Amino acid sequence: MTQKAPGKAHRKGITLMELSERFPTEESAVEWFEAVVWGDQRTCGHCDSTNTYEIKSGKPMPYRCRECKRYFSVKTGTVMAGSPLPVRKWVYAIYLDVTSLKGVSSMKLHRDIGVCQKTAWFMQQRLREAFSGLVPEGEMAGPIEVDETYIGGKERNKHASKRQNLGRGPVGKAAIVGARDRETGQVVARVVPNTQAATLQGFVEERRVPNAPVYTDGATAYDGLANREAVSHSVGEYVRGEAHTNGMESFWAMLKRGYHGTYHRMSFKHLQRYVAEFAGRHNIREMDTIDQMIHVAAAMVGRRLMYQDLVAGERGVAT
Repeated sequence: MTQKAPGKAHRKGITLMELSERFPTEESAVEWFEAVVWGDQRTCGHCDSTNTYEIKSGKPMPYRCRECKRYFSVKTGTVMAGSPLPVRKWVYAIYLDVTSLKGVSSMKLHRDIGVCQKTAWFMQQRLREAFSGLVPEGEMAGPIEVDETYIGGKERNKHASKRQNLGRGPVGKAAIVGARDRETGQVVARVVPNTQAATLQGFVEERRVPNAPVYTDGATAYDGLANREAVSHSVGEYVRGEAHTNGMESFWAMLKRGYHGTYHRMSFKHLQRYVAEFAGRHNIREMDTIDQMIHVAAAMVGRRLMYQDLVAGERGVAT
């Protein structure tokens, strides 16, 4: 996902009516997933062997591997593994995720595709694992914009027993740092334990080609970075020539619209998945809707997320 971002060409969307025509049956959804995941060569989801054959009865699964002797389906080896849900419902969930810029809550998904809220929440968390595969891992050639933000509730809105009473500033909030490559338009964002110089500068050096141009705000944590220009928001300076962080701030604005308008709460435990969802969706936003869906479906391969790991140590389930 490091290709140069396309221009402002018109993107082709898909209406709900068109989606239902593309995927009228479970068989059509399975065929589409198989084409995305396997291409023209069926592959065992357990051992990656192509020496497989079809089970005529379809039981216990539609295919079997001659190498590892195990049965499998297109769900095997993806985030859908072990899910009893029809593949068609996963297709609709992907569609809703890529077409909803502020995200889809588990309450809305459970109503839209007819599953219980807990199942919808689990689906969304697994799809967020796939979105994380749409975030580039390599270095950015730049120029890049780097900025940080905070997510969390306001201290004054918390019960007195929950307030940390540490004075002004982002008390009780999670810090997130992000970088945007101006050449490709790609965004990377990460939840970090603090916004100290070692943390933020370490993130920058990890994500950029050595000495690539970096634009930041005036935060002193970035002082000392090579080839850095900064704008001073504290004195009302937001743009000076090429120096600005407007692209990253636009991304933060969308993330916070999702936080306030869709989810209302993002568990700190799962916050990186939410951030990855927004970054992944941002990175494929210029594509046609069906191509966005293909990218998400392809990114589901090789990922597994267990429900027990998700809810360990939690009392409830967020949206």
